[in-house]
Amino acid sequence: MTSAQIGIMISIVAYLAVVVIIGVIYSRRTKNVGDFYLGGRKLGPLVTAMSAEASDMSSWLLMGLPGVAYLTGIADAGWTAIGLAVGTYFNWLIVAKRLRNYSARIDAITVPDFFSKRYRDKSNILLGLAALVIIVFFVPYTASGFAACGKLFGTLFGIDYHIAMVVSAIVIVGYTSLGGFNAASTTDFIQSIIMSVALVIVLCFGVSQAGGINAIAENAKSFDGYLDMFKSYNPETNAAGNYTALTIFSTLAWGLGYFGMPHILLRFMAIEDPHKIKLSRRVATIWVVISMAVAVLIGVVGLGMVANPGNGFEALADSETIIVQIANLLSTRGFIFALIAGIILAGILASTMSTADSQLLAASSSMSENILGGLFKLKLNETAQMVVARATLIVISVIGVILAWDSNSNVFKIVSFAWAGFGAAFGPTMLLALFWKRSNKYGAMAGMFAGGAMIFIWKFAVRPMGGILDIYELLPAFIVGLVVNILISLFTAAPDEKVVKAFEEVKEIK
Repeated sequence: MTSAQIGIMISIVAYLAVVVIIGVIYSRRTKNVGDFYLGGRKLGPLVTAMSAEASDMSSWLLMGLPGVAYLTGIADAGWTAIGLAVGTYFNWLIVAKRLRNYSARIDAITVPDFFSKRYRDKSNILLGLAALVIIVFFVPYTASGFAACGKLFGTLFGIDYHIAMVVSAIVIVGYTSLGGFNAASTTDFIQSIIMSVALVIVLCFGVSQAGGINAIAENAKSFDGYLDMFKSYNPETNAAGNYTALTIFSTLAWGLGYFGMPHILLRFMAIEDPHKIKLSRRVATIWVVISMAVAVLIGVVGLGMVANPGNGFEALADSETIIVQIANLLSTRGFIFALIAGIILAGILASTMSTADSQLLAASSSMSENILGGLFKLKLNETAQMVVARATLIVISVIGVILAWDSNSNVFKIVSFAWAGFGAAFGPTMLLALFWKRSNKYGAMAGMFAGGAMIFIWKFAVRPMGGILDIYELLPAFIVGLVVNILISLFTAAPDEKVVKAFEEVKEIK
C-alpha cells in the first residue's frame, strides 16, 4: 500500500470509528421502540435540518449528480437540482410543521402508523399497504448505497467490489442497529458537514488542476450544448440534442418526491420544538442549493481537468467516480494531501451512509412495527420489540447487499426509480391527509396503490415507447395517485366525526 493510500485509509478509518462510537453511546439511551425509531421527538433545529438533507442527498450528490453533469452537460443535472431545491423548500414550508403536530396528536411514530391513525383504519389494510410500499422501494434504494461504497473502495484500493460493499454494509448496520434514530440523526449531522467540506475541497483543487475558471468555461463551450440549459450534450455523437419543455417539466418533477420520502418525513415527526422549524427550513434550503450547485460544477470542472494535459487526470470510464478520481489525484501530492483526500472520500462514504441508515430504520420499522405488530397483531414486550427491530434491520440489509451484488449497478438510475416510487405512492396521500378534511381511508388506499403501481407501468411499459411519453415516471404517477385519491374519497363515505375532529384540532394549532 502506498503512502497516499495509507493517508486516505487513516482518514476513512477515523471517520468510521467516530460513527460507530456514536452508535454505542446512543445504544445506552435507546430504551424503547419509540426512541429507536423516532428518538423521543427530541431533535433540535440544526440537527433536524442537516440530518434531513444529508439523509436525502445520498451518494447521488457526490457521485450521480456530478457524473451526469460531466457526461451530458448542465441541463439534466441543472434542472434536476432546481426541482429538488424547490421541493425541499416547499416540503419544509407546508408539510413539516403540520406533520409534526398531527403525528404527535395521534401518537404516530412511523409514516404507515401516521396514515393508519390519521384515518382510523381498524382493518390495518392502509397500514400494511404503506409498510409494503416502504419495503419495496427502500430495499433497492439501500442497495444503491451499498453499491456506491463498493465502487468507492474498489476504485481507490483495488479491493474486490463485493468485499468492500459487505464491509461497508456491516459498519452502517452496526451503528444504526445499536443507536437507532438518534444515532442515525447525529451521524447524519456530522456527515452533512463532511460532505460540505468534501465538495469545497474538490471544487477548489479541480479548478486549479484544470487551469482556472476561464479554461474550464472555454473547454465546456467547445462541446455543443454542454452549457445550454435547453440542450443536452450527447457524448456518443459529440453533438447537442434538444431538451424540450416537456423534458424540463418532467425533470423538475423530482421535487414532488419530497412530499413522500419516509426518511425525511420521519425527521419532521421527530422535531422537538415546532416553533423552530423556520430556522430548520432556512438552513436546509441554503445547504441544498449550495451543495447541489457545487456538485454540478464539479462535473464541468472534471471535464476541464481531462482537457488540461500534464495533470495526470484521464477520461473516466465510469462518470460516477469523478470525485473519487479527483481525490485520488490529490492524494499523490503528499501525505498531508492524502489525509485531505481521505476526508473527501469520507464525504462520499458519509453521503451514502447518511441515507442508508435512515432507509434501514424506515424499512425496519415498517416490517417490525407495522406489519408484524400492526397488521398481524403480534404482541411483544419492550425487550422483544427491540430484538425484532434490530433483527429486521439486519435482514433487510442482507437483501440490499444481494441486490447490489452486480458491480455495474448505476447509482443514479436506482435512486431515481425509488425516489419516484415514494413520491407517487406517499406524496399525494400525505398532502391530502394533512390538508384535505374530506379525504378518507378508501381514497388513501386507492391513491397509494395507484401511484405506486403507475411507477412500474410507466417505467417499464409506457416510457419505452419514446416520444412525448419518454418522461420521468414520477410526474404521471403522482398525478394519477392524486386524482384517484380525490375521486375515490368523493365517491365513498365521508370520514367519521372523530377523524374530522382530530383534523380540525391540528389545523387550529399555531
